[in-house]
Amino acid sequence: MTTTTTKQTYNHSEYLVETDWLEAHLDDSNLLIFDCTVSAHSNPDKSARFPFAFTNGITNFDEGHIPGAGFLDLLGSLSDRTSELPFLMPPEQQLASAFAKAGINDDSRVVLYGTTDPIWAARVWWMLRSLGFKNAAVLNGGWRKWSAEDRPTSTKACTYSPGLFTARAQPGCFANKEDVLAAIGNKYIRTINALPSMIHSGEGGPVFGRKGRIAGSVNVPFSSLHDPDTGAYFPADQLQEKFQAVGVEDAKQIIVYCGSGIAASNDAFALALLGYDNVTVYDQSLAEWGYDTSLPMEDG
Repeated sequence: MTTTTTKQTYNHSEYLVETDWLEAHLDDSNLLIFDCTVSAHSNPDKSARFPFAFTNGITNFDEGHIPGAGFLDLLGSLSDRTSELPFLMPPEQQLASAFAKAGINDDSRVVLYGTTDPIWAARVWWMLRSLGFKNAAVLNGGWRKWSAEDRPTSTKACTYSPGLFTARAQPGCFANKEDVLAAIGNKYIRTINALPSMIHSGEGGPVFGRKGRIAGSVNVPFSSLHDPDTGAYFPADQLQEKFQAVGVEDAKQIIVYCGSGIAASNDAFALALLGYDNVTVYDQSLAEWGYDTSLPMEDG
C-alpha cells in the first residue's frame, strides 16, 4: 500500500487530539476522557513465565488527572482474565460490556491518554477500533505534556453513567500464530517487532522465553515513534521514514507484535495515523511465540 503524507500532516489526524483542543472542549456534553495507564516493572519472580509484572495506574490517577476523566483498567475488564497471557483481548461481548459500563455510547467522543508512554492509550484505541468504534482519539503527549503545560488538573473521581455501546467487530485487526507463521518468507507481508532493538537482536533486555525475534521480522521500536521529552508523536514525515525504512510500502499486509500486544498496538496506531489500513496485531506476541520451541526465532 502506498500512502502520502506532508511534513506535519497525518492521513488521519482525527486519531490524535492536542492538549489545547482538549482543554477548550472539556465541557462538551458527549466528550469522555479516560486515563488508561498501566505501570510495568521487572517481575521479581524470576521463575515466572513473563519477565514483567504490572499494576494499574489508579493510584496515580487518584492523585491527579485531567478534569472529568475516568479510568479504564487494562488489567481488569479490558483483558481476558481466563488466559495466562497478559492483556489478551477479551471476548467481544465482555469488551463491549466493559466499554458500556465505563460510559461509552455509540455517539460518544472518546479521548484516551496515559501518564507516561502513549502505548496504553494506543492499545485501548486499537481495541475500540476492533469493535468498529470510530470516534476515539489519543491525546498527543498525554498526561506528561498536559501537566508540563500547566493545564488544569483534578483529584475528583469521575464515573460516567453507563452507556449503550454496540460492538461491530472488524475483521483483520488481530492475527494469530498461524497467520504469523504463514507470513515468514512471504515478500508481500511485513512483520514488525515493536520491542526495543536490544531485545529484537537478542543482545539484551528482558527475554520472552527465548532471545531474539520472530524469524524474518524487522524492527520499529515503539519508543522511536514519539518525542522522549514531551511524549508526543513525531510528525508524519518522520514516522513515515521509520516505517518506509523497513519496507512497509511494498507490503500487502503488515503484522505487528511485541511481548504482549501493547507496544505492538502503538506501532499499529502510528501506522493508522499514516493511513495504512492493512495492519494487524499479533495479540499473543512473544508471550506465546517465545515459549513455543516449534516456532522459529532468530537473533543477531
